[in-house]
Amino acid sequence: MANVRVWEDDPLAGAEPVTRPQPTLPGGPRAITIDVAAPPARLYKPGTDKFRYWVAADALSRGAAFWASAVPEGTTWQAGPTLPVRLDAGDRLNAVYTRGDLRFFHTSVGGTMVYTGESPDVVSHELGHAVLDAIRPQLWDAMSHEVAAFHESFGDMSAILTALQQPAVREEVLAETGGALYRSNRLSRVAEQLGWGQRQRQPCSAEGDCLRNAVNCFSYQPPASLPITAPAVLLSSAAHSFSRVFTGAFFQMYAGMVVLLNRPPTSEDLHRASLDAGALLVAAVRAAPIVPNYMAQVAAHILEADKALFGGRYAQAIQFGFAGKGILSLPSARAAATSPGPALAGLSAEPPDAEVPTSAFTGADFGLDRPVVMHVPGQPRRLAALAAAPDGTPLSAGTAEDAAAGYLRELLLRQRVAMPDEAGEAGEAGDGPGPLKTHRLLDEGDHLAVVRVLVA
Repeated sequence: MANVRVWEDDPLAGAEPVTRPQPTLPGGPRAITIDVAAPPARLYKPGTDKFRYWVAADALSRGAAFWASAVPEGTTWQAGPTLPVRLDAGDRLNAVYTRGDLRFFHTSVGGTMVYTGESPDVVSHELGHAVLDAIRPQLWDAMSHEVAAFHESFGDMSAILTALQQPAVREEVLAETGGALYRSNRLSRVAEQLGWGQRQRQPCSAEGDCLRNAVNCFSYQPPASLPITAPAVLLSSAAHSFSRVFTGAFFQMYAGMVVLLNRPPTSEDLHRASLDAGALLVAAVRAAPIVPNYMAQVAAHILEADKALFGGRYAQAIQFGFAGKGILSLPSARAAATSPGPALAGLSAEPPDAEVPTSAFTGADFGLDRPVVMHVPGQPRRLAALAAAPDGTPLSAGTAEDAAAGYLRELLLRQRVAMPDEAGEAGEAGDGPGPLKTHRLLDEGDHLAVVRVLVA
């Protein structure tokens, strides 16, 4: 088999391109296709379209292989048995998942052309959205700050876990951190090039050395208590910003898992922990109900999954991550870790397949001329999991209706909702000028309905 030249994680991660065997895109029930023909497998120069093709193909094949080991057998994409990838969908500093495909873009930033499909971090992030949508499709239309932020966090976790499948990356991370993964490192820094591009346009819009860093100082706060936008050094309720709380907790958990496996850890320990973390994450996502404090439910179900899959081996690390970041209160964390495992049998069953309930709201409350109907995070709870306030006391979860109304209000304020009279098909809502439209209002005659059209 011929060799190709690719990036391992991001063009600005600090490493040189590497040579590896020509990747093969997956087939079967989770096939992936790229919308341009594969060039001959050769060692192309970075910056060329042929180089970019093989970077994307390599990242997609690695990510698909990793998640194939964690998702239930027979899982398929929401798009069907094949997930299309548009490698260059136009001029925009972004990348999106539309439920029908993955789309990557290009744009000039200060004279430098940035192609988001050339970053394995970005490619793996968008693939993560598709994986999450495949295993828990009910999250797609659920109107909730926490659900939206978790979707972004899952993308970043996908980028991190996919990068860990490469021995060279694991060895470099060990050399950089001495095995103390709680320090900022190449693995924790996600999408350096995209972050650079955003900072050139708006200096406060991304972290100083990447787009988002999984090693961060953010702890849980109720989204309703946060501003809807803030500089990257602060936390806001916007999905990408708020996602850093869960990603940070997950990375702390992962660092603790590595130490529990071995001290000092080896490359194989980092690999083993990545596979186990992926299995825990998928099991928890499939079991956790969609409720206002969704992050606490996922964290509690990770503890439940650990009992079922690993006999509680990682409980200390999981509590270190999620109680340490306030996503789980101490009583909730201890109850989930020590109580008899009611989810032991449930983890092997099908996930909750009930649709997320809908509620109608007065349109005038949102500046709309008719009632608006949307999916609210109101599924029945399985575990009494609560987040923690800054002083450590448990926080009440709030109502599903309040969570949904607050999220729609923010989307409208940030101009993220396409109105019924705006041109374009639903899946094209991200291709026009102005703010990226993640949702659309559908005209249903006597009322309006909110639907999601993409995640970035």
